[in-house]
Amino acid sequence: MKDTYILAIESSCDETAASIVKNAKEIVSNVVATQIDVHKDFGGVIPEVASRIHVENISMVIEETLHKANMKVEDVDAIAVTQGPGLVGSLHVGVQAAKTLAWAYNKPLVPVHHIAGHIYANQLITELKFPLLALVVSGGHTELVYMKDEWSFEILGTTQDDAIGEAGDKVGRVLGLPYPGGVYVDKIAKDGKPIYSLAKPKTENELDFSFSGLKSSVLQFIDRCKRKNETFRPEDLAASYQETAFETLLSRAKIAIEKYNPKQMVLAGGVAANSCLRSKITDGLAKEYSDVEFIIPPLSCCTDNAAMIAVAGTIAYQHGVRADYSLTADPGIDLEES
Repeated sequence: MKDTYILAIESSCDETAASIVKNAKEIVSNVVATQIDVHKDFGGVIPEVASRIHVENISMVIEETLHKANMKVEDVDAIAVTQGPGLVGSLHVGVQAAKTLAWAYNKPLVPVHHIAGHIYANQLITELKFPLLALVVSGGHTELVYMKDEWSFEILGTTQDDAIGEAGDKVGRVLGLPYPGGVYVDKIAKDGKPIYSLAKPKTENELDFSFSGLKSSVLQFIDRCKRKNETFRPEDLAASYQETAFETLLSRAKIAIEKYNPKQMVLAGGVAANSCLRSKITDGLAKEYSDVEFIIPPLSCCTDNAAMIAVAGTIAYQHGVRADYSLTADPGIDLEES
């Protein structure tokens, strides 16, 4: 059988990335130009700045990807690109680059949903088995996704307000931690204990999520300590926040596992890099549901990258997904319709 090589481009937020993946399993090359040092001065991503830097980086990143793979565009079978969701200006840069390459080299153009990419990043370490559940946790998304078959997506639950990554960054900010706050919350939480009582998120749908109340609970706790002139350990508050947030995630995951009986459950998204969440799954959930195979992506594939888009792009390509040159960035694209 002929090998399939997909060149993918990812520019949904503040990473300009390109990758070539072979047969949806083997990374041939993977290049990521991050903007984190620029945006940390602002405490968050500035969309206009991000899109401008993408324009500056995109050609260089694609060239370096081809150089590292020792390949030419002529050697790949198709061009995959993140169509959405994400920042519209950032997405637009990647989509335009992909359309240009597809047109210039007469290659099929394959649009990919960003979340599908995060889910399929797990295929880089093992073969996905269906039906499966995906717990998607990132700066912009918190979702439980059911996949009955290889290229079918059903959203069982989603956040009603803040995504868990967004909430973590805000908690980090009020604790005076550097950007991105969620990373440093996890770091200091290792030296703390979950001794503080915080508001437990509640939702009408048993599989939905909500983190706005938990975030507010942290803010109120800090304000209350200031008013009473009381001290608290940031490490303990960070640990308490993570304990409450992740128990919420896992309680929903348990309901979904018992209801849908999946063969696998995969973790996906930037927050999948969180050490506390990873250990709660491997040391807790995986032992409680030993008949389900739990997959956690490598750290290199948790944050935004193009290898995951190439893997998902390969599956989409094999399922006949194509776009013409009228393709546009779609920050509100629906995973279930991708």
